[in-house]
Amino acid sequence: MKTTRKCRALLSVGLNLVALFFSTTAFITTYWCEGTQRVPKPNCSKDRLHNCINYGVNETDQSKVYYSWETGDDRFLFRHFHTGIWYSCEENINGAGEKCRSFIDLAPASERGVLWLSVVSEVLYIMLLVVGFSLMCLELFHSSNVIDGLKLNAFAAVFTVLSGLLGMVAHMMYTQVFQVTVSLGPEDWRPHSWDYGWSFCLAWGSFTCCMAASVTTLNSYTKTVIEFRHKRKMFEQGLREEQTFLDQETFNYFRDRSVQSISSSVEVFPGQGGGAGKALGPASSIDLGEIPESLAEEQC
Repeated sequence: MKTTRKCRALLSVGLNLVALFFSTTAFITTYWCEGTQRVPKPNCSKDRLHNCINYGVNETDQSKVYYSWETGDDRFLFRHFHTGIWYSCEENINGAGEKCRSFIDLAPASERGVLWLSVVSEVLYIMLLVVGFSLMCLELFHSSNVIDGLKLNAFAAVFTVLSGLLGMVAHMMYTQVFQVTVSLGPEDWRPHSWDYGWSFCLAWGSFTCCMAASVTTLNSYTKTVIEFRHKRKMFEQGLREEQTFLDQETFNYFRDRSVQSISSSVEVFPGQGGGAGKALGPASSIDLGEIPESLAEEQC
């Protein structure tokens, strides 16, 4: 029982640790959503001769004018972007690297409250995961009493379930805010196409591991309680059977003693009666002859 309970506790601790790692990584990274944005091509220059539009007059010959025959999507570039809870970063078309902006500033004013609520829920989600992980470790390494271990197990399960629910709500609120921002956000940021990134997958993977850890912890608690009650029932039943057996032995003991005492008494008194009979034999024969006379005298 102790080995099985320890294995279940180790599994719960491992799942909780994975959930904590995934949620923290997703919270600090900016790959919840990624895709492309359609932006106008910049003007050509000496440093940029490709993926640009050349407007204006030739510098060497002022009489020559360049015309651009690009139409439709040919006039636009598709730059890559990725967005997280805190920042949205897009490719810098005028130079190397990326430029990032605060996603809270990009979100519509009507959705900023929901976004802040999502951020608070994510923080609470991680904090409750830490509390649950600490309780599981305490129950695993420092609890020698079964009752204390069950109490720690129960509290760890409660904190883990609450953290999972908060994480689920936080992920759903962020998804809603991002979808609204795609439609109502700034013109220079609105994506042309987008999809969920690996940070989003880590966030929901963290939620899955968190719920699996909570289910494992609850299962461990329930199974330990059932085993404890079963052993207690078997112990009480054994005590009752032992008490019944002892009562039966006691009854048999006193019954045998009573039989022995009676049999010994029967053996003693017949001997004594035989001696008395021998002593009273002659007297009884004499008295029998005198009895009628005495009776006749008494009647007169």
